[in-house]
Amino acid sequence: MPRRAAPSRPPIRPTRPTERHRECTGTAAEGVVHRPELVAVSASAPGRMVSRMNSRVIAVMSTQWGLITRPQAIDAGMSPAQIDRLVNSGRWTAVRRGVYAEARYVASLTSHAEQRMLADRAASLRVKKAHALSHHSAAYPLELPVLREPEPTSHLTRAGLVGTHRRDGIAQHLAPYPPEQLCHVAGVPVLGPARTALDIAREHGFLAGLVAVDSAMRMGVTRSELLAVAARMYCWPQSTILRDVIESASGDIDSIGETLLRHVVTSLGFGVPEVQFGLTADGRTVWCDVRLGRQIFEFDGLVKILTPVEGGYADRPPTEVLWAEKGRQDFITGFKLAVCRVTWADVWGPGLEQGRARMLREYLATCERFGTDVADLAPYRPRGPRPRPRLQRPTIRLMGWDRWAA
Repeated sequence: MPRRAAPSRPPIRPTRPTERHRECTGTAAEGVVHRPELVAVSASAPGRMVSRMNSRVIAVMSTQWGLITRPQAIDAGMSPAQIDRLVNSGRWTAVRRGVYAEARYVASLTSHAEQRMLADRAASLRVKKAHALSHHSAAYPLELPVLREPEPTSHLTRAGLVGTHRRDGIAQHLAPYPPEQLCHVAGVPVLGPARTALDIAREHGFLAGLVAVDSAMRMGVTRSELLAVAARMYCWPQSTILRDVIESASGDIDSIGETLLRHVVTSLGFGVPEVQFGLTADGRTVWCDVRLGRQIFEFDGLVKILTPVEGGYADRPPTEVLWAEKGRQDFITGFKLAVCRVTWADVWGPGLEQGRARMLREYLATCERFGTDVADLAPYRPRGPRPRPRLQRPTIRLMGWDRWAA
Protein backbone atom coordinates (compact mmCIF):
# COMPACT_ATOMS: atom_id res chain seq x y z
CA MET A 1 0.00 0.00 0.00
CA PRO A 2 1.24 3.46 -0.75
CA ARG A 3 2.49 5.30 2.31
CA ARG A 4 0.19 8.09 3.41
CA ALA A 5 1.82 11.52 3.14
CA ALA A 6 2.42 13.30 6.39
CA PRO A 7 0.17 16.28 6.97
CA SER A 8 1.86 19.55 6.11
CA ARG A 9 2.70 21.87 8.99
CA PRO A 10 2.15 25.59 8.87
CA PRO A 11 5.37 27.60 8.63
CA ILE A 12 6.79 28.77 11.93
CA ARG A 13 6.39 32.48 12.28
CA PRO A 14 8.42 34.55 14.70
CA THR A 15 6.29 35.60 17.61
CA ARG A 16 5.80 39.27 18.19
CA PRO A 17 7.29 40.42 21.47
CA THR A 18 4.73 41.16 24.13
CA GLU A 19 4.47 44.45 25.97
CA ARG A 20 6.00 42.80 29.04
CA HIS A 21 8.94 41.58 26.91
CA ARG A 22 9.52 45.06 25.52
CA GLU A 23 9.43 46.50 29.00
CA CYS A 24 12.17 44.17 30.20
CA THR A 25 14.37 44.04 27.08
CA GLY A 26 14.14 47.47 25.51
CA THR A 27 16.79 48.43 22.97
CA ALA A 28 19.25 51.27 23.20
CA ALA A 29 17.48 52.99 20.31
CA GLU A 30 14.28 53.05 22.36
CA GLY A 31 16.15 54.51 25.29
CA VAL A 32 14.74 51.94 27.69
CA VAL A 33 16.81 51.56 30.83
CA HIS A 34 16.11 48.75 33.25
CA ARG A 35 17.74 47.22 36.26
CA PRO A 36 19.22 43.81 35.37
CA GLU A 37 17.92 40.88 37.40
CA LEU A 38 18.32 37.10 37.29
CA VAL A 39 15.05 35.30 36.45
CA ALA A 40 14.16 32.24 34.38
CA VAL A 41 12.61 32.89 30.98
CA SER A 42 9.99 30.17 31.39
CA ALA A 43 9.34 26.94 33.20
CA SER A 44 9.74 25.04 29.94
CA ALA A 45 13.29 26.32 29.50
CA PRO A 46 14.87 26.19 32.95
CA GLY A 47 18.39 26.30 31.52
CA ARG A 48 17.88 29.61 29.74
CA MET A 49 18.43 32.61 31.98
CA VAL A 50 18.29 36.32 31.33
CA SER A 51 20.83 38.54 33.10
CA ARG A 52 18.74 40.01 35.89
CA MET A 53 19.38 40.63 39.57
CA ASN A 54 16.93 39.56 42.23
CA SER A 55 15.77 41.90 44.97
CA ARG A 56 18.16 40.49 47.57
CA VAL A 57 21.15 41.29 45.34
CA ILE A 58 19.85 44.81 44.82
CA ALA A 59 19.39 45.22 48.58
CA VAL A 60 23.00 44.25 49.26
CA MET A 61 24.36 46.55 46.56
CA SER A 62 22.27 49.48 47.78
CA THR A 63 24.01 49.39 51.16
CA GLN A 64 27.52 49.00 49.73
CA TRP A 65 27.78 51.93 47.29
CA GLY A 66 26.60 49.72 44.41
CA LEU A 67 29.07 46.89 45.10
CA ILE A 68 28.65 43.21 45.89
CA THR A 69 31.14 40.41 46.50
CA ARG A 70 30.92 37.01 44.87
CA PRO A 71 30.09 35.20 48.15
CA GLN A 72 27.41 37.79 48.92
CA ALA A 73 25.82 37.33 45.49
CA ILE A 74 25.77 33.54 45.95
CA ASP A 75 24.25 33.90 49.43
CA ALA A 76 21.59 36.15 47.87
CA GLY A 77 20.47 33.36 45.52
CA MET A 78 22.70 33.68 42.47
CA SER A 79 24.75 30.81 41.07
CA PRO A 80 28.40 31.17 40.04
CA ALA A 81 27.34 30.63 36.41
CA GLN A 82 24.85 33.49 36.63
CA ILE A 83 27.52 35.81 38.04
CA ASP A 84 29.96 34.84 35.29
CA ARG A 85 27.26 35.40 32.67
CA LEU A 86 26.69 38.94 33.90
CA VAL A 87 30.41 39.68 33.86
CA ASN A 88 31.03 38.10 30.45
CA SER A 89 28.10 39.97 28.92
CA GLY A 90 29.48 43.30 30.14
CA ARG A 91 26.53 44.02 32.42
CA TRP A 92 28.71 43.70 35.51
CA THR A 93 32.33 44.72 35.89
CA ALA A 94 34.88 43.55 38.44
CA VAL A 95 36.03 46.57 40.44
CA ARG A 96 38.42 44.27 42.27
CA ARG A 97 38.80 40.52 42.09
CA GLY A 98 35.57 39.08 43.42
CA VAL A 99 33.86 42.48 43.87
CA TYR A 100 31.36 43.57 41.23
CA ALA A 101 29.26 46.55 40.21
CA GLU A 102 27.00 47.39 37.29
CA ALA A 103 29.13 48.53 34.35
CA ARG A 104 26.85 51.47 33.54
CA TYR A 105 27.05 52.64 37.13
CA VAL A 106 30.86 52.46 37.15
CA ALA A 107 31.04 54.35 33.85
CA SER A 108 28.89 57.14 35.30
CA LEU A 109 31.48 57.89 38.01
CA THR A 110 33.70 60.32 36.13
CA SER A 111 35.49 62.30 38.86
CA HIS A 112 38.71 61.15 40.49
CA ALA A 113 37.11 61.24 43.95
CA GLU A 114 34.20 59.02 42.87
CA GLN A 115 36.45 56.50 41.19
CA ARG A 116 38.79 56.32 44.16
CA MET A 117 35.94 55.90 46.65
CA LEU A 118 34.49 53.01 44.66
CA ALA A 119 37.91 51.33 44.43
CA ASP A 120 38.57 51.88 48.14
CA ARG A 121 35.16 50.52 49.15
CA ALA A 122 35.79 47.46 46.98
CA ALA A 123 39.15 46.94 48.68
CA SER A 124 37.46 47.28 52.06
CA LEU A 125 34.98 44.53 51.17
CA ARG A 126 37.89 42.18 50.46
CA VAL A 127 39.39 42.57 53.95
CA LYS A 128 37.67 40.47 56.59
CA LYS A 129 39.31 41.87 59.73
CA ALA A 130 37.86 44.96 61.39
CA HIS A 131 39.29 48.15 59.92
CA ALA A 132 38.56 51.77 59.00
CA LEU A 133 39.26 53.73 55.84
CA SER A 134 42.20 56.06 56.42
CA HIS A 135 44.66 58.41 54.70
CA HIS A 136 43.45 59.37 51.19
CA SER A 137 40.77 56.67 51.33
CA ALA A 138 39.20 58.56 54.25
CA ALA A 139 39.79 62.04 52.81
CA TYR A 140 37.46 61.55 49.83
CA PRO A 141 34.39 60.34 51.80
CA LEU A 142 35.03 63.11 54.36
CA GLU A 143 35.10 65.65 51.46
CA LEU A 144 38.52 66.75 52.69
CA PRO A 145 40.37 68.46 49.79
CA VAL A 146 43.82 66.91 49.38
CA LEU A 147 46.52 66.52 46.75
CA ARG A 148 46.25 63.37 44.70
CA GLU A 149 48.54 60.47 45.49
CA PRO A 150 51.31 59.81 42.94
CA GLU A 151 50.22 56.15 42.97
CA PRO A 152 46.57 55.79 44.08
CA THR A 153 46.31 53.25 46.88
CA SER A 154 43.48 51.97 49.04
CA HIS A 155 44.38 52.71 52.66
CA LEU A 156 42.88 50.69 55.52
CA THR A 157 43.89 51.01 59.17
CA ARG A 158 43.55 48.12 61.62
CA ALA A 159 44.19 48.25 65.33
CA GLY A 160 47.54 46.76 66.23
CA LEU A 161 51.23 47.44 66.45
CA VAL A 162 52.53 50.16 64.15
CA GLY A 163 53.45 48.91 60.68
CA THR A 164 52.20 48.77 57.08
CA HIS A 165 51.61 45.84 54.73
CA ARG A 166 51.14 46.60 51.01
CA ARG A 167 49.76 44.18 48.46
CA ASP A 168 47.68 44.44 45.27
CA GLY A 169 47.11 48.17 45.63
CA ILE A 170 45.96 47.93 49.26
CA ALA A 171 47.96 49.38 52.16
CA GLN A 172 46.91 47.89 55.49
CA HIS A 173 48.25 50.10 58.26
CA LEU A 174 48.52 48.58 61.72
CA ALA A 175 48.03 51.45 64.17
CA PRO A 176 45.78 52.04 67.17
CA TYR A 177 42.97 54.56 67.00
CA PRO A 178 40.74 55.56 69.92
CA PRO A 179 36.95 55.71 69.48
CA GLU A 180 36.93 59.52 69.31
CA GLN A 181 39.02 59.39 66.12
CA LEU A 182 36.48 57.18 64.35
CA CYS A 183 33.39 58.31 62.47
CA HIS A 184 31.00 56.73 59.97
CA VAL A 185 30.20 57.95 56.46
CA ALA A 186 27.28 56.20 54.73
CA GLY A 187 27.67 53.32 57.18
CA VAL A 188 31.41 52.84 56.58
CA PRO A 189 33.98 53.31 59.40
CA VAL A 190 36.30 56.19 58.51
CA LEU A 191 39.04 57.88 60.54
CA GLY A 192 38.16 61.52 61.28
CA PRO A 193 39.58 64.61 59.54
CA ALA A 194 42.26 65.41 62.15
CA ARG A 195 43.69 61.88 62.14
CA THR A 196 43.34 61.62 58.35
CA ALA A 197 45.21 64.88 57.70
CA LEU A 198 48.11 63.88 59.95
CA ASP A 199 48.26 60.38 58.47
CA ILE A 200 48.60 61.96 55.02
CA ALA A 201 51.41 64.16 56.34
CA ARG A 202 53.28 61.12 57.64
CA GLU A 203 52.67 59.19 54.43
CA HIS A 204 53.46 61.86 51.82
CA GLY A 205 55.50 64.58 53.50
CA PHE A 206 55.23 68.22 54.51
CA LEU A 207 53.47 69.79 51.52
CA ALA A 208 50.79 67.11 51.11
CA GLY A 209 50.28 67.23 54.88
CA LEU A 210 50.04 71.03 54.89
CA VAL A 211 47.29 70.91 52.26
CA ALA A 212 45.40 68.26 54.24
CA VAL A 213 45.75 70.06 57.59
CA ASP A 214 44.71 73.40 56.06
CA SER A 215 41.61 71.65 54.69
CA ALA A 216 40.86 70.04 58.04
CA MET A 217 41.11 73.38 59.85
CA ARG A 218 38.87 74.94 57.21
CA MET A 219 36.30 72.25 58.09
CA GLY A 220 36.45 73.26 61.76
CA VAL A 221 39.25 71.14 63.25
CA THR A 222 41.18 73.18 65.82
CA ARG A 223 44.94 73.36 66.27
CA SER A 224 44.60 71.89 69.77
CA GLU A 225 42.75 68.87 68.37
CA LEU A 226 45.52 68.32 65.84
CA LEU A 227 48.17 68.55 68.55
CA ALA A 228 46.27 66.04 70.67
CA VAL A 229 46.13 63.55 67.80
CA ALA A 230 49.81 64.14 67.00
CA ALA A 231 50.73 63.44 70.63
CA ARG A 232 49.37 59.89 70.24
CA MET A 233 51.66 59.39 67.23
CA TYR A 234 54.85 59.88 69.21
CA CYS A 235 57.61 57.66 67.78
CA TRP A 236 55.44 56.60 64.83
CA PRO A 237 57.14 56.57 61.39
CA GLN A 238 57.61 60.08 59.95
CA SER A 239 55.88 61.68 62.95
CA THR A 240 58.65 64.26 63.42
CA ILE A 241 57.20 66.56 60.75
CA LEU A 242 53.75 66.77 62.33
CA ARG A 243 54.46 69.69 64.67
CA ASP A 244 55.97 71.73 61.82
CA VAL A 245 52.92 71.02 59.64
CA ILE A 246 50.47 71.96 62.41
CA GLU A 247 52.29 75.18 63.28
CA SER A 248 52.47 76.18 59.60
CA ALA A 249 48.79 75.48 58.87
CA SER A 250 46.02 78.07 58.80
CA GLY A 251 42.26 77.80 58.89
CA ASP A 252 41.96 80.99 56.80
CA ILE A 253 43.14 79.31 53.60
CA ASP A 254 40.19 78.78 51.26
CA SER A 255 41.54 76.22 48.78
CA ILE A 256 44.37 73.88 47.87
CA GLY A 257 45.62 76.47 45.39
CA GLU A 258 45.96 79.10 48.12
CA THR A 259 47.89 76.65 50.31
CA LEU A 260 50.35 75.99 47.48
CA LEU A 261 50.62 79.72 46.74
CA ARG A 262 51.44 80.56 50.36
CA HIS A 263 54.04 77.77 50.42
CA VAL A 264 55.77 79.13 47.28
CA VAL A 265 55.72 82.73 48.56
CA THR A 266 57.22 81.57 51.87
CA SER A 267 59.98 79.80 49.94
CA LEU A 268 61.06 83.14 48.40
CA GLY A 269 62.94 83.73 51.66
CA PHE A 270 61.57 87.14 52.70
CA GLY A 271 59.55 86.15 55.74
CA VAL A 272 56.21 84.54 56.46
CA PRO A 273 53.42 86.05 54.32
CA GLU A 274 50.08 87.18 55.70
CA VAL A 275 46.98 85.40 54.44
CA GLN A 276 43.58 87.04 53.95
CA PHE A 277 44.87 90.61 54.10
CA GLY A 278 41.85 92.90 54.31
CA LEU A 279 41.28 96.46 53.07
CA THR A 280 38.19 98.61 53.49
CA ALA A 281 37.31 102.07 52.16
CA ASP A 282 34.37 103.90 50.60
CA GLY A 283 31.93 101.24 51.75
CA ARG A 284 33.88 98.43 50.14
CA THR A 285 35.90 95.62 51.74
CA VAL A 286 38.17 93.14 49.98
CA TRP A 287 40.29 90.27 51.25
CA CYS A 288 43.52 89.39 49.46
CA ASP A 289 44.83 85.82 49.36
CA VAL A 290 48.48 86.42 50.34
CA ARG A 291 50.52 89.55 51.18
CA LEU A 292 54.29 89.90 51.43
CA GLY A 293 55.40 93.48 52.02
CA ARG A 294 53.36 95.59 49.59
CA GLN A 295 53.01 92.75 47.11
CA ILE A 296 49.64 90.99 46.87
CA PHE A 297 49.48 87.48 45.43
CA GLU A 298 46.11 86.28 44.13
CA PHE A 299 45.35 82.70 43.14
CA ASP A 300 43.06 82.36 40.11
CA GLY A 301 41.25 79.13 39.36
CA LEU A 302 38.75 78.33 36.64
CA VAL A 303 36.10 77.71 39.30
CA LYS A 304 35.75 81.48 39.63
CA ILE A 305 34.23 81.80 36.15
CA LEU A 306 32.57 78.38 35.75
CA THR A 307 28.96 77.83 36.78
CA PRO A 308 28.03 75.15 39.36
CA VAL A 309 26.86 72.92 36.50
CA GLU A 310 30.32 73.21 34.95
CA GLY A 311 32.07 72.48 38.26
CA GLY A 312 32.60 76.05 39.49
CA TYR A 313 30.72 78.47 41.70
CA ALA A 314 30.16 81.57 39.56
CA ASP A 315 26.65 83.00 39.92
CA ARG A 316 27.10 85.40 36.99
CA PRO A 317 28.28 85.21 33.38
CA PRO A 318 32.08 85.06 32.96
CA THR A 319 32.23 88.56 31.50
CA GLU A 320 30.61 90.02 34.61
CA VAL A 321 32.90 88.00 36.89
CA LEU A 322 36.00 89.25 35.07
CA TRP A 323 34.76 92.86 35.06
CA ALA A 324 34.11 92.72 38.80
CA GLU A 325 37.59 91.26 39.35
CA LYS A 326 39.14 94.12 37.39
CA GLY A 327 37.36 96.61 39.63
CA ARG A 328 38.59 94.71 42.69
CA GLN A 329 42.20 94.82 41.48
CA ASP A 330 41.94 98.55 40.72
CA PHE A 331 40.71 99.07 44.29
CA ILE A 332 43.73 97.18 45.70
CA THR A 333 46.35 98.90 43.56
CA GLY A 334 44.90 102.27 44.59
CA PHE A 335 46.65 101.74 47.96
CA LYS A 336 50.08 101.56 46.27
CA LEU A 337 50.05 97.80 46.35
CA ALA A 338 51.02 95.56 43.43
CA VAL A 339 49.04 92.46 42.45
CA CYS A 340 50.62 89.27 41.10
CA ARG A 341 48.07 86.85 39.65
CA VAL A 342 48.94 83.16 39.94
CA THR A 343 47.40 79.99 38.50
CA TRP A 344 47.89 76.25 39.05
CA ALA A 345 50.70 76.18 36.49
CA ASP A 346 52.71 78.58 38.69
CA VAL A 347 52.47 76.60 41.94
CA TRP A 348 52.31 72.95 40.87
CA GLY A 349 53.87 70.77 38.22
CA PRO A 350 56.64 71.44 35.71
CA GLY A 351 56.03 75.21 35.68
CA LEU A 352 56.66 75.62 39.42
CA GLU A 353 60.20 77.01 39.18
CA GLN A 354 59.24 79.45 36.43
CA GLY A 355 56.30 80.60 38.51
CA ARG A 356 58.52 81.05 41.56
CA ALA A 357 61.00 83.11 39.51
CA ARG A 358 58.21 85.35 38.20
CA MET A 359 56.83 85.93 41.70
CA LEU A 360 60.31 86.83 42.93
CA ARG A 361 60.82 89.34 40.09
CA GLU A 362 57.48 91.01 40.74
CA TYR A 363 58.10 91.14 44.50
CA LEU A 364 61.53 92.76 44.08
CA ALA A 365 60.15 95.28 41.58
CA THR A 366 57.37 96.19 44.03
CA CYS A 367 59.90 96.68 46.81
CA GLU A 368 61.78 99.17 44.61
CA ARG A 369 58.60 101.09 43.79
CA PHE A 370 56.73 101.10 47.11
CA GLY A 371 59.02 99.61 49.76
CA THR A 372 57.78 96.95 52.18
CA ASP A 373 56.19 98.86 55.09
CA VAL A 374 52.38 98.83 55.28
CA ALA A 375 51.95 101.01 58.38
CA ASP A 376 50.15 103.64 56.29
CA LEU A 377 47.38 101.12 55.58
CA ALA A 378 46.38 100.74 59.24
CA PRO A 379 43.37 103.12 58.93
CA TYR A 380 42.03 100.99 56.08
CA ARG A 381 42.19 97.61 57.81
CA PRO A 382 38.85 95.94 58.64
CA ARG A 383 38.01 95.99 62.34
CA GLY A 384 36.17 92.68 62.48
CA PRO A 385 37.10 89.16 61.41
CA ARG A 386 36.68 88.04 57.84
CA PRO A 387 33.30 86.42 57.13
CA ARG A 388 33.78 82.76 56.41
CA PRO A 389 32.87 81.85 52.81
CA ARG A 390 30.30 79.15 52.21
CA LEU A 391 32.02 75.83 51.59
CA GLN A 392 31.72 74.52 48.05
CA ARG A 393 30.85 70.84 48.25
CA PRO A 394 31.88 68.58 45.37
CA THR A 395 29.23 66.78 43.36
CA ILE A 396 29.67 63.12 44.25
CA ARG A 397 27.18 60.52 43.01
CA LEU A 398 28.23 57.75 45.30
CA MET A 399 27.56 56.36 48.77
CA GLY A 400 23.79 56.53 48.29
CA TRP A 401 23.50 60.17 47.14
CA ASP A 402 22.07 59.23 43.78
CA ARG A 403 20.95 55.86 42.50
CA TRP A 404 22.12 53.63 45.32
CA ALA A 405 20.26 55.38 48.14
CA ALA A 406 20.13 52.93 51.03
